[in-house]
Amino acid sequence: MRQFTSIASNAFMELIRQPVFLLLISSSSLFCMYLASIPYFGFGDDPKLVKDSVLAIMLLAGLLGAVLSASNSVAREIRTGTALAVLSKPVGRAQFLLAKYAGLAGALAVLTFVNLLAALLASRMAYDAYGSTDWWALSIFVIAMVVAYGIGGFSNFFLRRPFVSDAVLGIVVMATVAFVVINFIGKEGALQAFGTGIDWRMGQASILILFALWILAGLALLCSTRLEMISTLAICSSFFLLGIMSDYLFGRRADHSWWASILYTVLPNWQLLWVADALEEGKHIPWTYLGTAFGYVVAYVGAALAMALYLFEDRELS
Repeated sequence: MRQFTSIASNAFMELIRQPVFLLLISSSSLFCMYLASIPYFGFGDDPKLVKDSVLAIMLLAGLLGAVLSASNSVAREIRTGTALAVLSKPVGRAQFLLAKYAGLAGALAVLTFVNLLAALLASRMAYDAYGSTDWWALSIFVIAMVVAYGIGGFSNFFLRRPFVSDAVLGIVVMATVAFVVINFIGKEGALQAFGTGIDWRMGQASILILFALWILAGLALLCSTRLEMISTLAICSSFFLLGIMSDYLFGRRADHSWWASILYTVLPNWQLLWVADALEEGKHIPWTYLGTAFGYVVAYVGAALAMALYLFEDRELS
């Protein structure tokens, strides 16, 4: 267990030290805030447009994060010989691969957490034709990001610590602080009750997106045991696009076609984890649905990791 924990924590720290991870976590959260600060002239559906767009940004940022992180965590270590050095110790290949996935899942959870805070704030900031931009929330969140980068720069210059990882941890802390502060301040700058105007259903929708990202991480890890980053990105993108259209392409034919039934089962159905339609007024997302979705994720990730282990067992590492 100690070896598993060490490999998983090292994989997690290695991933958040990647500059691309810092770029993803900061740009995606800031872009979510930006989307809630511009007029859409959507004939009253402006808040719904903002929520859909923010969830889409979370999903796309997570897709890139899953593929790039998996490639850095497995494919690059195989290429550079780091994996061979680790497996020369009393560490099995299954333990190595599962620990790598645990570190990857943790990094994606951090990315989704920051984007979740931005999504919740965006649900409050969204306005229709009769509203205006929430400059208080936007300014406080941007200042928090600047302070987070300042923390990373300070620790790097004075303490000789890695800039990227400290900046990422600074973003997590400062985004949380900004979220709490903003919720006590209204659009006009006056004090208000915590959580006023927040659509908390965005939290449930974000958890389902995290589930989707964990499935993508399993697929990316599976591909990374044999392929490099570009090939992994192409395959995961194909799974993503086909999974979005699986109901249309294969679902209608699954009852009377064996090949459609197989493809409909093998491909992940992202529509099960995309619940933007439930964010309409008067609807809700039951927690029991999240439990069922988690079971789906466990089954799919388990199958992907089993296949990854099968391909990794006889992979030449020298």
